[in-house]
Amino acid sequence: MPNAFPKLHNAMWPGLVGKGPDSEPPIDLDTMLDLSAKAEVNGVRFDGVDLFLFDPHVSIDADDDTIQALADKVAAKDFVVGSVVAPVWPPTGGGSAMGSEEERAGFLDSVRKACRIAARLRKIGIRPYGVVRIDSACSPQDWAKEPETNQKKIANTFKDAAAIARDFGERLAAEGEICWGGMHSWQNMVELLNLTGEPATVGFQADMAHTLLYTMGYNAPEHRLLPEGFDWKDRAVFEEALVKMTDALRPWTIDFHVAQNDGTVKGTGSHDKTGRHCLPKDLNGKLNVAHDAGYWLRDNHGNLTKAVKHICWDGCMFSNETLMKRDTWDSILATMISVRDAHGWTE
Repeated sequence: MPNAFPKLHNAMWPGLVGKGPDSEPPIDLDTMLDLSAKAEVNGVRFDGVDLFLFDPHVSIDADDDTIQALADKVAAKDFVVGSVVAPVWPPTGGGSAMGSEEERAGFLDSVRKACRIAARLRKIGIRPYGVVRIDSACSPQDWAKEPETNQKKIANTFKDAAAIARDFGERLAAEGEICWGGMHSWQNMVELLNLTGEPATVGFQADMAHTLLYTMGYNAPEHRLLPEGFDWKDRAVFEEALVKMTDALRPWTIDFHVAQNDGTVKGTGSHDKTGRHCLPKDLNGKLNVAHDAGYWLRDNHGNLTKAVKHICWDGCMFSNETLMKRDTWDSILATMISVRDAHGWTE
């Protein structure tokens, strides 16, 4: 019998991230939902979607009627909603988690609004699982000016955010990505989670593309796990690095993105030097996706953690031409199925 969990979700934000006046136009939510709904591999479809709570997809200030309409739109595709992304960054109305009181207030206000929408979707019945995603909304360069002080400021902001999330019955997942200050290396990420000290409410969101760069020491060469001039054909050394990193972060992991990466960085705007997402069968991809997902989804004894009820594909900054192809989503769905076949379960 095929595994029923984790459920398979598609992210809607590839239609927004990296799009805009200096790039290609955004792809609207209706189109992203339609593309996801049409994907099918041997009768298997996506189970749901993860959302970015920002215009033009979902207004962070959406009222109850608008949220109900969103739920109806998702249900019409036979989907549910999983995790949602809070727009905590200054350009989207938030603010730096290590910034001034005004900036921190903006950050926390974005968390509050996101948790309200997430909780409302859960009450409606369209959102059976998932978290609210956050990050520090500041750069490694600014963080590095006063690392110890800034790390404590971010932790205090995250602690305040945890109190807000609890009021709504939500959990927060901090996304490990090298472009966010205080979260830009695996060691800094673990330190931040420990400083925050809210393990029941604030956890880690692991993205396979971004965490690959953790092993390479981008933005934190002192924490690199792979040697200089590493030969990617040496899987033993690579897997040793994955084991060390995932052992440190897996206990905190409450949200998981399946992704591929070619070992290089790419970015626009605030997403500077971030993971270069590749299509799953890209010949330059460095990950054996189904196998390497197991370092996150199983403990170091090989037992399934079952810490996440759904997994999500994250593939940002692809061209609109690529995103509009049916083959793109069928290939992604097939990869997601291979992860569930290898590391899933039935309840």
